[in-house]
Amino acid sequence: MTREEKSQVIEELTAQLADNTNIYLTDISGLDAVATSNLRRACFKANIKLAVVKNTLLEKAMEASDREFGDLPTTLKGNTSVMYSETGNGPAKVIKEFRKKSEKPLLKGAFIEESVYIGDDLLDALVDIKSREELIGEIVGLLQSPAKNVISALKSSGGKIAGIVKTLSEREG
Repeated sequence: MTREEKSQVIEELTAQLADNTNIYLTDISGLDAVATSNLRRACFKANIKLAVVKNTLLEKAMEASDREFGDLPTTLKGNTSVMYSETGNGPAKVIKEFRKKSEKPLLKGAFIEESVYIGDDLLDALVDIKSREELIGEIVGLLQSPAKNVISALKSSGGKIAGIVKTLSEREG
């Protein structure tokens, strides 16, 4: 690979790092062609982009990026594949499901919405991360809940008050 080609790859990687808020670094070495094809298919179905990258080029792209990747570059050893996703937990779910049949892919680390996670032991925690849309939905539900309770209480107690007033007015008459 010439210097110009490396420079172009670094530019492309830097652009991808800037365009994606959820980035997983994995090790898929040792997977045979069929398993790799199945992993790519699973990623495609989950709207995840999977790319094998050279560690040195990815490290230079991380350095050139405006983002703070913390200790994530220290995981760039051995074979590295990058998963780009719109959802924070998407790649973790694909990895976990795929590992029911295989020991790989291993999670090296992840960059999710400005937070850095390092180590395969965090896979279960990353599966449980909720997307921004899920969190917003929960907050809206929580905010609507008290209002619904007040309205239903007013409706039910309003009926009670009306019944009491009616009974009292009938007694007097």
